[in-house]
Amino acid sequence: QVQLVESGGGLVQPGGSLRLSCAASGFTFSYMLMSWYRQAPGKAREFVASTSSGGGVTNYADSVKGRFTISRDNAKNTLYLQMNRLKPEDTAVYYCAKRAGDSWGQGTQVTVSS
Repeated sequence: QVQLVESGGGLVQPGGSLRLSCAASGFTFSYMLMSWYRQAPGKAREFVASTSSGGGVTNYADSVKGRFTISRDNAKNTLYLQMNRLKPEDTAVYYCAKRAGDSWGQGTQVTVSS
């Protein structure tokens, strides 16, 4: 069955960086568009970024454009999210998704605070 396991979250100061990873199994990862979403307390889950199957096409929410970079390693069945210049408003649980939400990981907490 599909499994998506996120890691790499934590507490970071404003302006800092984190790199999230998502290990995928149970499907042909290299064929699939993959996405990152996030959900802040009391808010709806929102789109963060997506990458095409080969990684050549990426899309970002306006709120993270220029600060976050989505990438993938199809040989390792792993999706990444490099997050730079983090802001307190980036605090959320970050989820890896197959396509635009066919399946979800359990999420990893990112907290940006001084």
